[in-house]
Amino acid sequence: MSDDENERRRDLRMPNDDEVFAVVTNMLGANRVRVRCADGVERTARIPGRMQKRIWIREDDVVLVEPWDWQDEKGDITWRYEKSEADQLRREGHIQ
Repeated sequence: MSDDENERRRDLRMPNDDEVFAVVTNMLGANRVRVRCADGVERTARIPGRMQKRIWIREDDVVLVEPWDWQDEKGDITWRYEKSEADQLRREGHIQ
């Protein structure tokens, strides 16, 4: 890795034990989105109130999703990565 690449590399927030990487596949409205998670499951994810007006989520964004314990096909979005951060995660092999 060249020095230039090393300087551009940033320490990114990684998923904790109950979170998975996901890519937003479509917007459902009413603060809900459809995501394809890294564990192979398609889920309906909720955008929590603390993120609604502050962070805009669009299709193809890379996010962290925390699946619900009681209903595995649903979850909450806990984090959204910027495009440059998502590109870095792809380069490093964390997501496809």
